[in-house]
Amino acid sequence: MKNIKRRGAVAGVLVLAATAAAACSPGSSGGSSSGSNADGTKKVTIQIDGAAVPYYAPLYAAKEQGYFKKNGLDVNFTYAQGSDIVKNVAAGNVNFGFPNGDSVITAYGKGIKTNVVHTTYQQGIGALLSQTSSGIGSVEDLKGKTVAVTDLGSPNYIQLQAMLKSAGMDISDVKVKPLGSGVIVDALKNGQVDAIVFSRLRYYALKSAGVDVQQILSDKYLPSFGNVVITSPKTVEKDPDTVKAFNKAFGEGIDYTIKNPRAAVDMSVKKYAPTFKGQEADITTIIEDVFTKNLWQSATTEEKGLGYPDTARWQKAIDAQQSYGLIDSSFKADDLVVAPDELG
Repeated sequence: MKNIKRRGAVAGVLVLAATAAAACSPGSSGGSSSGSNADGTKKVTIQIDGAAVPYYAPLYAAKEQGYFKKNGLDVNFTYAQGSDIVKNVAAGNVNFGFPNGDSVITAYGKGIKTNVVHTTYQQGIGALLSQTSSGIGSVEDLKGKTVAVTDLGSPNYIQLQAMLKSAGMDISDVKVKPLGSGVIVDALKNGQVDAIVFSRLRYYALKSAGVDVQQILSDKYLPSFGNVVITSPKTVEKDPDTVKAFNKAFGEGIDYTIKNPRAAVDMSVKKYAPTFKGQEADITTIIEDVFTKNLWQSATTEEKGLGYPDTARWQKAIDAQQSYGLIDSSFKADDLVVAPDELG
């Protein structure tokens, strides 16, 4: 077993100032829940990446089906951007976070340290999306094309570089256009760019909207991870039982969603994400075809259980961030990732 205490130092002093504004911003918790309810359940908060969407159905199912309560927890959901989530968890402002794994690696490499305690998405969700009319049938076809990414420091910019490198090209061979997440998909639809590197889930939304779109998954070129559960090293060291309880309930929520995808989606839309009303059938298909088959489950989870990390894959993702300049130096995946059977 790893020496958990070796990784127990908290970066609180380093990040408190940086996280004060984020912790008090709309959509964040402003402080971690603590204490117990009259029924004996422990109050905890998890801060989730982005906003409430039906794809977070396993978390919602864990609450609505009583799995959290059965495991002694009263879980509150709040929402924020990935980088803010990592800072808030590291500083102890929230108990758990559910950001993109790439954000966790970048922050750790910059001294904002958390621990991944549940590798929920076993692979990344990035993809190169283009309209068929663009003539981009392979990475080699990107030469001279305009490609949008959300930010020059974002994971999808790294994914683009990895794709180009596989074809013997580099960033100078394309025209890169940074666009915010709120407009990047419309830029592709309207023909303002030839391609975008963004979430593979948008492929299905574009298809449903009648756009003749194609995709090349970035995970083939750069191993990465979508949303994962993080907590502070202090929590791992001092309160492993709460982490284990959370993981157990969350695992039950994933299992429920795999077995009852439409019911889980309907509940999520009705109680948490009403703006998705009318899209339940399409979302259920995505849950079945993408999340169940490729994201929540893998050869690793089949052998070890849901949420179990492939440490070698994590190491490749960490080393890639160093090689593309997102972090100054690499570090050991074992220092970042804590497997469920390594908790106290």
